[in-house]
Amino acid sequence: MKLSPNFTLEELTHSDLASRKGWDNTPNAQETANLKRLANFLEAVRTIVGKPIYINSGYRSKVLNDALGSNDRSYHRHGCAADIRVASMTPKEVVKKLIASGLDYDQVIQEFSTPQGGGWTHIAITLYEVDKPRRQALIIDSTGTRAFA
Repeated sequence: MKLSPNFTLEELTHSDLASRKGWDNTPNAQETANLKRLANFLEAVRTIVGKPIYINSGYRSKVLNDALGSNDRSYHRHGCAADIRVASMTPKEVVKKLIASGLDYDQVIQEFSTPQGGGWTHIAITLYEVDKPRRQALIIDSTGTRAFA
């Protein structure tokens, strides 16, 4: 099911772990509506970075989220967050582009990026469409969590 021109429900709910374990990772109606908002936001991000976006992780059921050791307050649980990669761009470059863009993200995080490469960019929209985005930019790595600099 297409949620936007370039993103599908399948790619925003896919999990190798859930598939291997036989876990249901199907979002409910509200979570699907949030995923549609997220997909449309990711379209704007795609335009800003000028390249295709690859989804590492999107929606997570409670079972999947718990298995990954993620906090139950994670926006992934509500269909409001995605971890992405952008070809030939580092997570730091993606975060910088988003900050400069003026897009109304709720949170953007450079996660586990190293000078040798790797890592991903976490992007979250607000839980409710009427909420004001925090525009919070962070770095999370082996040393902890801090403001993006």
